[in-house]
Parts: sequence; C-alpha cells; structure tokens
Amino acid sequence: MGIGTSIFLIAVGAIFKFAVTATVSGISISTVGTILIVVGIVGLVISLVFIMQADRGLPVERERVVERDPYVDRRL
Repeated sequence: MGIGTSIFLIAVGAIFKFAVTATVSGISISTVGTILIVVGIVGLVISLVFIMQADRGLPVERERVVERDPYVDRRL
C-alpha cells in the first residue's frame, strides 16, 4: 500500500465516519469509517518507514571526474 492509497483510505474513512448519516441494517457505517481511518494511518506509517529506510541505504551521487590521457597521436 502506498502513500496515495493510505491517504485515500483515510479520506474515505473520514467521510464514512463524519459525513454519512444513512443507516444500513447489520453494519455500522461509523465503525467502518473508523476502521478505514486506522488502516490508512497504519499503511501511511509503514510506507513512510520503508521510504526512510530506502533513502538511508542509497549512496550520495557525486560528480565524477574523467581524466583524459594527454597523449595525442599526430601521425597521419
């Protein structure tokens, strides 16, 4: 699950929790919203941890100096 998916789940969960007033028999929409918010937050934290670990392992790109051989063959 990526960062975008996590944010989407948090947004949908917040809509279900706070904005939807409809009722469905056997399902609490508010509880479903809370579950989606929690799953989104957990997914976001895990995604950020993986990104931080990936950034730590990469070497810093440095400029490379290419030295040329000063010898030039002038014969034709």
